[in-house]
Amino acid sequence: MKANDKEHIAPSMCYAYAALTEGCPFIMGAPNTTVDIPAMWELAEKTRMPIAGKDFKTGQTLVKSGFAPIIRTRALGLNGWFSTNILGNRDGLVLDEPANFRTKEVSKLSTLETICKADEQPDLYGNIYHKVRINYYPPRNDDKEGWDNIDIFGWMGYPMQIKINFLCRDSILAAPLLLDLALLSDLAARDGRYGIQRFLSFYLKSPMHDFTQEEEAVNNLFQQYTMLKNAIREMGGYEADEEID
Repeated sequence: MKANDKEHIAPSMCYAYAALTEGCPFIMGAPNTTVDIPAMWELAEKTRMPIAGKDFKTGQTLVKSGFAPIIRTRALGLNGWFSTNILGNRDGLVLDEPANFRTKEVSKLSTLETICKADEQPDLYGNIYHKVRINYYPPRNDDKEGWDNIDIFGWMGYPMQIKINFLCRDSILAAPLLLDLALLSDLAARDGRYGIQRFLSFYLKSPMHDFTQEEEAVNNLFQQYTMLKNAIREMGGYEADEEID
């Protein structure tokens, strides 16, 4: 299910409730909290159905979740990361409304914060200025463009910059995710897995996690990929063969 408008939150909860009570897995593709609440977690446990969410990771956040670990792994400092997007489809129209954009902004911002951790390396990541913008531009239709300006610093504080320009098609990126998520959630259900499926975080901007227990979402793309491969191996009857670095 993909919907960004706040008006879809209540109906999507009805769809989620209906799916889980009818014995179907449910995955939330929008940034709202349809199944990201303890009551829905309990329902998924009770019905023994897999759930996952939220917000499909297709464009700029995919780039961010893959590039931020490079900065972290090489111990480069990060002063700021400015991200802007232009798109002209229904998503762009809905997100042009500030109230609707807020949930999307939160899901995009959280990716960087959990990879470049200020509390672990304050000298490198203690003062990051992170800004995200989405602009509705009708001539682009389903095409979208994500542009990132990244201000980093290296040895002796020397400043440097990275520019990333990602021109893509929204639906072309999202369609394979839908297929993968449908197949993998069905496989999880057949394997007897239920509740939050953390191994599906590879596909999501703001992966579901138990925030009531102070659990932190995994947003590092390479760690997410390891989780995904290990889960597939386990569901196929093999031992997990990789560790998360």
